[in-house]
Amino acid sequence: MDTTSIAFCAMGVELHAFNVRDDELPFFDEMIKDEHLDLTLSANDLTMEMIPTLDPGSGVCIQGMRTYEYAMFHALAERGVHFLTTRTIGYNNLDLNAARSCGVHVANVNYPPNGVADYTVMMILLCLRNYKQALWRTNCNDYSLEGLMGRDMKDLTIGIIGTGKIGAQVARNLSGFGCRLIAYDRHPKEELKNIVTYVDLDTLYAKSDVITVHTALTKDTYHLISLRTLEKMKDGVVLINCARGALMDVEALIRGIETQKIGALGIDCIENEENIVHRNRKTDIFPNRQMAYLRQFKNVVHTQHMAFYTEDAIRSMVYEGIHGLLAMEEGKELKTQLC
Repeated sequence: MDTTSIAFCAMGVELHAFNVRDDELPFFDEMIKDEHLDLTLSANDLTMEMIPTLDPGSGVCIQGMRTYEYAMFHALAERGVHFLTTRTIGYNNLDLNAARSCGVHVANVNYPPNGVADYTVMMILLCLRNYKQALWRTNCNDYSLEGLMGRDMKDLTIGIIGTGKIGAQVARNLSGFGCRLIAYDRHPKEELKNIVTYVDLDTLYAKSDVITVHTALTKDTYHLISLRTLEKMKDGVVLINCARGALMDVEALIRGIETQKIGALGIDCIENEENIVHRNRKTDIFPNRQMAYLRQFKNVVHTQHMAFYTEDAIRSMVYEGIHGLLAMEEGKELKTQLC
């Protein structure tokens, strides 16, 4: 998709979707055809310069990591645009207090938890079975086994931080492997108590062989994994992050790998990944030395923030992003509305 906007005119409220990727287009096309929406698609970010081109009363749907602060929400409100959705679960890039003060209503989306939950289990297995090293060796015809001995999941205690929809599905997935499951959540789920044992965070840190995080990124969970919390963990702990990068302090991760406090690390997201992930940077001077340094270790598996990336999830993100705008404009109750 090029950067020119593609307008689809039909009866109804005017809607604008920004940051539209090629893989989203079939689902937008479905909506336009089936629901006769007045929807304009653009591959570009929504910027201050674009706001004057929006018609008053229209709704905007974004996708991406661009920061939206007071100036942006004020400009939207001044233009008469009072509804914004993000086609993501995460929304820490949006200043909700600013949106609220400007009278802009904001919603995020949900998508089925299975994709991220399945990916999490894959990450655990890749780390436990030294797959990165095995792949490197086979690529150069080295079929030796030295240093590749793994561990069986049935012998391990796996700690799950956050048992919302994704964390709960991770627990269900892991329950078939025979491992001991412990979990921390401020609001324990009664329906999971037959497969997990809820404990406090310090107990989870101390008892877990593998720790996977599935909590929202807030001021309280920022750098949840830090040098301080690493000290509470077992030597050789395996850490998994398929949630939000800043849940883990990247400097603490580097120190943990260097000292072998961390036995293996599986990360689909990393702190300060903005403007890097989901882009082709192979011919650029790479701007993030922490990321470049961390990913080169033999026991670090790093992917491009793609745990969510399934057909089912992309369809849900597109549909919920647009339907969220329509619901807010019509004054309907919306479970994903943030302010």
